[in-house]
Amino acid sequence: MSLEADSAGAEGAVTSCRDGAVLRITLDRPSQRNSLTQRMIETLVDTLADAATEDSLRAILIRGAGADFCAGADWLAANSADERRPRAGDLVRRIPHAAHRVIELIHGIHLPVVCSVQGWAVGIGCNLALAADFAVATHAAVFWEPFVDRGFSPDSGSTWLLPRLVGLVRARRMLLLGERVPATQAADWGLIHQTVDAAALDDTVDELLTRLAAGPTVALGLTKQALSLGQYATLNQSMTQELFNLELSCRTGDFKEGLAAFRQRRAAKFEGR
Repeated sequence: MSLEADSAGAEGAVTSCRDGAVLRITLDRPSQRNSLTQRMIETLVDTLADAATEDSLRAILIRGAGADFCAGADWLAANSADERRPRAGDLVRRIPHAAHRVIELIHGIHLPVVCSVQGWAVGIGCNLALAADFAVATHAAVFWEPFVDRGFSPDSGSTWLLPRLVGLVRARRMLLLGERVPATQAADWGLIHQTVDAAALDDTVDELLTRLAAGPTVALGLTKQALSLGQYATLNQSMTQELFNLELSCRTGDFKEGLAAFRQRRAAKFEGR
């Protein structure tokens, strides 16, 4: 699928466009607070998978159209078309290739991912922001994991992401009690990168994307990988991974440019290679 992917129609869309070395992805279903249909999730998977192998990309932005980021998966739409009870194991078969795959791609892709959040970030919408490398939100944004309030258990990485970001006690508050977390509190907890005034959101996100897209892309990707491994590896295992990553990053053009810039006492001009 092209990086200009578009899943249009009454069910909403996931659109993407290139802006230099940045891929800007928009969840476009504002009338439903950008809640994700199955087709939107599939398009998001395809778009991120394509981005993962596109050498000219250096950063990714995910944002919502309109007043909200994403109100989660649209379970009502998914279950209204067919009133028959799904066969046993239906969710187990489908979700690993849909919602769970989206989180895996955002978390594992060797490109920095930034989420621009306003309004509601709910369920998988919340987890998109948590899986990203940086989430910048307006002061009025709200993060919410309402799974148990709807009578089912969490998915899309909630039980893995939250304890690692905010600890078990706060994870229980969000997942077992369904507490809604205002963006300013989320920033204080370390759940997200920062909050800003609504008027400053776009400029703040663009400044961050510009900085990331100008960085040494290979080294950033390897660092992201090592941070992920370090969440469950021993110190020795992490340092072994760092060693292999260092060997790879030292063979890049950006490493040579970084040394040259240091010697010449100037800012480096990385090309992402």
